[in-house]
Amino acid sequence: MHKHDYDYLVIGSGFGGSVSALRLAEKGWKVGVFEQGRRITPKDIEAGKNKVSRYLWSPKLKCTGYLVQHFFKHVTIIGGIGVGGGSIVWAAVMLPPKKAFYQDPILKRLKLDLETELAPHLETASRMLGVTTNPRRTEQDSLLQKTAENLGAAETFSAVPNAIYFGKPGEERADPYFGGQGPARSGCQFCSGCTTGCMHGSKNALYLNYLYLAEKAGVEIKAEHQAKRIAPLPGGGYQVNFVHPVSGKALSTINAKHVILSAGVVGTLELLFNNRDKHKTLPNVSPTLGKVVRTNSEAITAILHPKGHDVSDGTTISTDFHPNTHTHITQNRLDKGSRFMRLYMGPLVDGKNPRLRAIKTLFAMLGSPLLMAQNAFIREWEKRITVLTVMQDLDNHIQLGLKRRWWSPVKTLRSSRNPGNEAPSYLPIANQVTREFAKVSGGKPMNMLPESIGGMSTTAHILSGCPMGHSQQDGVIDTNHQVHGHPGLFVVDGSSVPANIGVNPSLTITAMAERFAANQPENRRKK
Repeated sequence: MHKHDYDYLVIGSGFGGSVSALRLAEKGWKVGVFEQGRRITPKDIEAGKNKVSRYLWSPKLKCTGYLVQHFFKHVTIIGGIGVGGGSIVWAAVMLPPKKAFYQDPILKRLKLDLETELAPHLETASRMLGVTTNPRRTEQDSLLQKTAENLGAAETFSAVPNAIYFGKPGEERADPYFGGQGPARSGCQFCSGCTTGCMHGSKNALYLNYLYLAEKAGVEIKAEHQAKRIAPLPGGGYQVNFVHPVSGKALSTINAKHVILSAGVVGTLELLFNNRDKHKTLPNVSPTLGKVVRTNSEAITAILHPKGHDVSDGTTISTDFHPNTHTHITQNRLDKGSRFMRLYMGPLVDGKNPRLRAIKTLFAMLGSPLLMAQNAFIREWEKRITVLTVMQDLDNHIQLGLKRRWWSPVKTLRSSRNPGNEAPSYLPIANQVTREFAKVSGGKPMNMLPESIGGMSTTAHILSGCPMGHSQQDGVIDTNHQVHGHPGLFVVDGSSVPANIGVNPSLTITAMAERFAANQPENRRKK
């Protein structure tokens, strides 16, 4: 019998992991959270806004920041890395799932009434993350509203709920959320920098609520620890080996009675695939692993506005609208920390055939030298750019799995298509809305080049990969998030979300983690 260092070991500190850590500690369990990224300070965020290598995470390129980009053949996935996970770089939009999410055939097959079950947890998540309606409306919001009106969708335009402290701008006050148990906060300064990190303490990132309270409750958080090998222990529990994420040096071996994988879709899938297929330590993980990975049916477009416009006044996302039943659109402001994104942008080009669209885009770039030069070189580019995030609740998805490249002996995580349900890199409605927005502002509509040339969608809202099912044959996890065939091993993050949500998913992931933790037992021996 091995001694357990923790009752629950949580791998990852994003929305799923932070909620699990706090709630299980409150139930009397000894909890540890191990995160491969660093603890990110306001000074780190300030440095990230001024230097790309301090913003992006890519150790092989000497980039040690907190935004990671995963490039696959069919999708580019953007996420956060550090204590707080995706909340470090998330736009703080907290929308509930659309009705279609609850009516998905998967949930009906599982006889799972998530609409009823999640209702109280959505309320708890909103309270914990300080969700309130964005109170400010500036030029970019007016442009989006006029666009919605022109497209016959005026009634769907609204301000979004944000997880941001909208106190007096720049003024610090004692904890406004948790009866004095939380940290002091400073009112939002509407600097448009949510997605490059909030250095003012206004955005309600997880290290200011769930993780902050978790540490006060006794949770141990270890940064710069990357999980590698997970093996069952004789008599129950798991042994997990950790290495340093940059040097690869072995750091520690931890024994835990239960392990919760909350490393985000890419991180969790890599761990499960490697331990099932490479290390052979988790042989019972379902063959459905990675077969359905959802991009939230997402596309990203942009508008470069004429000289004289300044659309950067506000939070990153403050308003949205629905041009049709299946589509949700938000506007995005950027700050100087996002200037590298200009390298990804080119002329707006239509086309369902990826190869033909790529050729048309290359010719459009050659035929638009002024647009390309302006986008690449104008000063204060962030004041003249609007980015639109377009999401749909349609049943589109890809596969992720371990495969070997022809030139490499090592298997790595790679993407492939799901015929008949391909995740699109071209959404006609996205280009239509972008053109209309450009007409309203007098600007130039643009596509993301990875989509128009590379034929791959771009998303910060990757979901699924660990489907819920009745058994190992039809799912990786059960409806309580436990991995089939491996008792005490759980998946609690975006990879456990069973269907496309069609809106920004952070509120749903948080609520599902609250549901998971509520179903775990209390430590009665400690009481």
